[in-house]
Amino acid sequence: MNIESLSNIEFIVVFFFIFCVSWISIFFYTKVAIKVGILATPNNRTSHEISKPSGGGIVFSIIFLLCIFVMWLLRLLSEELMIILGVGGFFATLLGFLDDKNNIRAKNKLILQIILSLFAIFFLEGGPLVSFDIMPEILAVILSILFLVWVINAYNFMDGIDGMASSGAIFSSFLIAITVSLSGNLTDIALLLFLLATIISAFLTFNWPPAKIFMGDAGSVFLGYIFGVLTLYTSINNEVSFFTWMIAFSYFIADTSVTQFLRLILVKKWYLPHRSHAYQNIARITKSHLKPTFGVILYNIFWALPLGIWSVLDPEKALLCVCFAITPGIFIAYFYGPKLSSY
Repeated sequence: MNIESLSNIEFIVVFFFIFCVSWISIFFYTKVAIKVGILATPNNRTSHEISKPSGGGIVFSIIFLLCIFVMWLLRLLSEELMIILGVGGFFATLLGFLDDKNNIRAKNKLILQIILSLFAIFFLEGGPLVSFDIMPEILAVILSILFLVWVINAYNFMDGIDGMASSGAIFSSFLIAITVSLSGNLTDIALLLFLLATIISAFLTFNWPPAKIFMGDAGSVFLGYIFGVLTLYTSINNEVSFFTWMIAFSYFIADTSVTQFLRLILVKKWYLPHRSHAYQNIARITKSHLKPTFGVILYNIFWALPLGIWSVLDPEKALLCVCFAITPGIFIAYFYGPKLSSY
């Protein structure tokens, strides 16, 4: 079966069906989570005041994994992507959900993330850096593993207020899918990202401020893994520039990087969980999750999106586009980040 053989009507029907299935599944999971006690309890490191259902990411993760499996059966997806995204994505979801339920110790969680990243890098044949002759192969592999672990944790850091991580996933998926499609062909990567955006859109209707449910680590670890793997995969296959991926996550990169750097300087136990990201402090100051979440959405649409498209249309300017995309986020994180927080 060929992707191009599907008509526009068939695409609309399929995507609408997937959205409805996702919405209904999340609706029922919310009820079940309340009954069995899968709840996020407020503490001095969270930005919420009441307990709410958590772990909702397992629903959209499973639905996306089922889409991957169906695409593979229909020969719309390679066996390589089926293994890396399907099998690896399953274990990423499982790791996140177990952490939601049992609060895995940080050391053990890091070890499991490294093992998961090793699995992906093995099937990616070492990652994109292996092709650089000036770099020892073992160093290239280690850097690729560290990159995946960083992306997984960075995405987890951005799941701190209502709608932030889910809206970011939708934007980034659409941006990369659009840039891939600029060639005129709907590739398997573009189709996967459009599907992911559709599924997360259903979740966002429940996660939009004020949220009725949180994705938890089951969702954030899964999304971090999927985006990290796709970044490496598309870089290896010259489908999407690494710079374009950086633009897609420009605010997230700026916020997480500056926050961790400042905490390293200002906080003795910088490695502990905290709520000192700029978006969390802004939510606390304004007493609103909607304002920072909507602000980042506007940042993405009116700043990062044009720069992302520019980086594809004029690859020689891609690095400049990255600098433009990240700079405002750096200033926001510096002025509203750890310096304004006690955690």
